[in-house]
Amino acid sequence: MKITDILVKKVQGEGRLKAYVSVTFDNCFAVHNMKVIDGKNGIFVAMPSRKTNKGEFKDVAHPINMEFRTVLQDFVLEAYAKAPEPPEGEVYEE
Repeated sequence: MKITDILVKKVQGEGRLKAYVSVTFDNCFAVHNMKVIDGKNGIFVAMPSRKTNKGEFKDVAHPINMEFRTVLQDFVLEAYAKAPEPPEGEVYEE
């Protein structure tokens, strides 16, 4: 499986949230709403999730093994580092 496209939307003023990311695989499957987060132990990629009735967050899409999670995170963080900063005062809208 190859990552064939990536879209990074950096955000301002969202606390630890640094960007929203969409990734396309093999030009035929896309995952939206990944997030780049500045955490306690550095920057990382959070998978798209939803809140359950119990108030917990569950991933709706995620890598099955650590090897692919590392490949995906490295690819996303490299794209994040190269992405332009948003214009001053721009607010991200989904």
